[in-house]
Amino acid sequence: MANGQAKERLPEEKVFKDPVHKYIYVQDYLIWNLINTREFQRLRRIRQLGTSYLTFHGAEHSRFSHSLGVYEITRKIISQFERSGYSGWPIEEKLVALCAALLHDIGHGPFSHSIEDVFDTHHEAWTCRLLLGDTEINRVLRAFDSSYPERIASVICKTYHEPIVVSLVASQMDADRMDYLLRDAYFTGVNYGTFDLERILRVLRPHQGRIVVKESGMHAVEDYLMSRYQMYWQVYFHPVTRSSEIILRQIFRRAKELYAGGHAFGWMMAPLEKLFSGTIDIEDYLALDEALVQTAFSAWTNESDPVLSDLCQRFLNRKLYKYITMDQPDEKLWHEIREQFRVIGLHPEYHLEIDFPYDMPYHVYRPGTAEQAEKEEKPPILLLSGDDRLSEISGRSDIVRSITGIHQGKYHLYYPEEPLLESAHLLSAKIRELFALM
Repeated sequence: MANGQAKERLPEEKVFKDPVHKYIYVQDYLIWNLINTREFQRLRRIRQLGTSYLTFHGAEHSRFSHSLGVYEITRKIISQFERSGYSGWPIEEKLVALCAALLHDIGHGPFSHSIEDVFDTHHEAWTCRLLLGDTEINRVLRAFDSSYPERIASVICKTYHEPIVVSLVASQMDADRMDYLLRDAYFTGVNYGTFDLERILRVLRPHQGRIVVKESGMHAVEDYLMSRYQMYWQVYFHPVTRSSEIILRQIFRRAKELYAGGHAFGWMMAPLEKLFSGTIDIEDYLALDEALVQTAFSAWTNESDPVLSDLCQRFLNRKLYKYITMDQPDEKLWHEIREQFRVIGLHPEYHLEIDFPYDMPYHVYRPGTAEQAEKEEKPPILLLSGDDRLSEISGRSDIVRSITGIHQGKYHLYYPEEPLLESAHLLSAKIRELFALM
């Protein structure tokens, strides 16, 4: 036993008041010490829902509160297993699972998915770098047990030798998804993201190295998957949010392009410069938060490059692109629109974008078989019958089958409305009609 393990439990548990789970309980020194590291505290300065606050004004919650929520759901699941005495749960893995649940998002950057798209980074890779690098989190873990940084990182990378631990934080019904659905629904003010968490916790079972659902809990899981379906199409894929995400990506793209071309920025900080040059290290990455990025955007409203200046003003002042809906992209029409935009002085690479939400890497549910579950990165949800037989849920549920693989999204063409209105007389009749400028 490592020296740090001699005194694992806090003399008195710590409690966080939480709007979703009511209370979050911390009972271990290790968890408490991890929460108080600078890498974890940085998550207070990273929004959970990116630019969604520009659509749903209450969506200001952070990845800090979400990470605590994932930890709490994981703690409840494990407590349920231990109270019930289920033999399939490896008791010695409890603290590894709790650490992985708490730390699974520490690699997220500001407006994380947009940065990942433009700079070809991935938050899970950064999470592992922070776990294994010269960080406060690494030192806290290593002081407890020298193997813990590598063990937690392997859970995040989904290579841990106990797949049941991985499935708690990375599966199609994991603690991560359950918390963000409930939390995002609460802070956006919508009702359709809610489901019966307590019922689901009661019907989860450890079985043959994986977490499955007791057959009688199928309807609770249907409710969870329907909530997920509704949240994607009503919140995560909301066309106004997509507009703000498009502008955000274009800001990063334009700034990166200008930097590569030797543009002399009027304002630049080292973390951003290293991000643009591809030389960013752990210290600079930790300095990247939404306060720094929005400060840059504010400064760049006065940049000499008119495209970057315009994009930053639009993002900060919520002058988002308008959109028109299209059933199918028409290449000939698309080319004509781009040429017409050039005529009136717009930049088609930055002032025009066709967007289809299903291109994003989100899926309500991916079906599979019980045999495939061991090989899938995010295995399917399996039902456990009274005689210990497993069956994949979409084979039993008409509701789940009906929402699997649905591509209900339409194409949206995003554009800046004001210059189009000002220059409508220069556009062809066909383009004026398309953008309702007649």
